[in-house]
Amino acid sequence: MNGVLIIDKPSGLTSHDVVNRVRRILGQRSVGHLGTLDPMATGILPLVIGNFTRLAQFYVGSEKSYEGTIRFGFSTDTYDADGEPTNEPLPVDFSSEQLEAAASKFRGIIAQTPPPFSAKKIKGVPAYRFARKQKEVALQPVEVEIKEFEILSIDRDRAAFRARVASGTYMRSVAHDIGTLLGFGAHLQSLRRTQVAEFSLTDAHTLENLAALAGNCEQSPKSPVGTHEPLANLCVHPRKLLPQMPAVTADEPTAARIRSGQTVNLLELSRARQVKVFAGQRDLIAIATRVAGTLFHPKIVLCGS
Repeated sequence: MNGVLIIDKPSGLTSHDVVNRVRRILGQRSVGHLGTLDPMATGILPLVIGNFTRLAQFYVGSEKSYEGTIRFGFSTDTYDADGEPTNEPLPVDFSSEQLEAAASKFRGIIAQTPPPFSAKKIKGVPAYRFARKQKEVALQPVEVEIKEFEILSIDRDRAAFRARVASGTYMRSVAHDIGTLLGFGAHLQSLRRTQVAEFSLTDAHTLENLAALAGNCEQSPKSPVGTHEPLANLCVHPRKLLPQMPAVTADEPTAARIRSGQTVNLLELSRARQVKVFAGQRDLIAIATRVAGTLFHPKIVLCGS
């Protein structure tokens, strides 16, 4: 089975936990994810399956959208609700205008220090390994871009927000830093990822739904799990993938050459730098890069001969 499957990750599981469960459900080892979600967080976790794991390189810098809640009054060591408080709860008293003024400082390109409990590396070692041993974690600020950050509502010591950010942005750090700015301390109480690149919650499926459908497929003597059409239909339609790239449908001789890694002529796409090459409506067989003129060479082949 080759495809991109969007899972609505439940709270309490790591992204790797989800990958392992899907591997067991599908009976397929080759499964990876396109961007980690913290255990506390829920929402979109795109998985690449089979040969489509080769598409991961095109999603490294994907934009992401979130909805969540910030709780004011105390910070935590992980910057979210899973952590231990780092100060006694303080009384919270701010106006919507004060919160909006603080939020405005977290829009655009800013310098952000990642949380100590993060995968950011210090001399090749993930920071969370030092943090778990209660060793000092000295992470340097990095430049991130917060394209949208909107406070939706305020309820006493909690504020709901919506955000759209560039890759590498930590919403945990945003919550922590706003709390520091206001002087009360704060942490991320909840987070739900609503979009990654071209994928939205309308594309997502629960692990329970996937497992139930896989169980039905196992009962079918005609189609073993992983090859049954209903399971494949849970994947995002290949024509929806990488919308920034034009698509071309190759004839049989051209498709055969691409599958064997040969350069081909694609006359109708002479100006594109990279293209998606299909054989038929759903069979994405390669991502090809323009060599010169109308000549394209397969950068990655997704379906061999």
